[in-house]
Amino acid sequence: MLDSSFTEADKQRSEKPDVDIEPFQTTLSKHGINLTREETRTLQVNTGFLCNQSCQHCHLSAGPGSKANMNRKTVEAVLAYAERGRFETIDITGGAPDLNPYIRDLVKGAGRSASRVMFRSNLSALNDGHRDDLMHLLKENRVVIVASFPSLNASQTDAQRGGGIFERSLEAFKKLNDLGYGMEGTGLELNLVSNPTGAFLPPDQKQTEKRFHVQLATKWGLHFNNLFSFANVPLGRFRDWLVASGNFSAYMEKLKNAFNPCAVTGLMCRSMISVSWDGYLFDCDFNLACRLHMGGRKTHVSQMSGVPEYDSSIVTADHCYTCTAGSGFT
Repeated sequence: MLDSSFTEADKQRSEKPDVDIEPFQTTLSKHGINLTREETRTLQVNTGFLCNQSCQHCHLSAGPGSKANMNRKTVEAVLAYAERGRFETIDITGGAPDLNPYIRDLVKGAGRSASRVMFRSNLSALNDGHRDDLMHLLKENRVVIVASFPSLNASQTDAQRGGGIFERSLEAFKKLNDLGYGMEGTGLELNLVSNPTGAFLPPDQKQTEKRFHVQLATKWGLHFNNLFSFANVPLGRFRDWLVASGNFSAYMEKLKNAFNPCAVTGLMCRSMISVSWDGYLFDCDFNLACRLHMGGRKTHVSQMSGVPEYDSSIVTADHCYTCTAGSGFT
């Protein structure tokens, strides 16, 4: 389990890891894979790194003290681009997008532009006593909610995300069920995302989903649609912990050894474009975390006339091994 006592001082004391790992692009070449774009169907919007939690696995190092938060002008530029790009899906993420002051405008505008809107929440931010109207707005616009729910164990969740988070998440979960989310026949989709609590890869997704369905229903009377179990990306706060704890090299080897060439087909970067809180474009949220701009050029969303060209290149780095480990990360 990640040590919740890990601090900024630990980060400063940690040394840069000496990792001898085959570059991701070399691995692709050995398998005869040329990673390029297909049709871009999804616009992912990162509203910023402001969050009510400081999760130890966060690739963005998001937290309560972050000043990186999308302003109204950028929200308007993003929505204008959504109209130009005619995306099928708009995926709203953070940080905690719940906390952005313009989130309601973004949700409404996204609903006018795309047939499918997704909203990623850590649940506890929705349950701070000030977001019930946001829940109702999400329902009115039939937004798909993708909720972080790392564990069925309260102590594990609180160690990863902060004291009391498990109970607050359960309360938000119940509110969403009461609104119809995750309930059969409503069409209101509630999906869960589960991440490991340490330097290891996730268990089998189908078995994890089955276990979550049974235990959530049995213990708390809670229901959801689908569960996705993803590996943690070695960036941001999680990378800092891996380095300080001496786990970085071994974790990168696990990701590399689990490389699955079949997972490349469904990589999200092939059909998605990601826009940061300050309006710049990336191939994915992980490249956004380390400022690897789409096409290797710093392009603002207001400069884009449409979607990226079909078969255009995708910027890669060694953290991309996370998305091709095992069943992949789509």
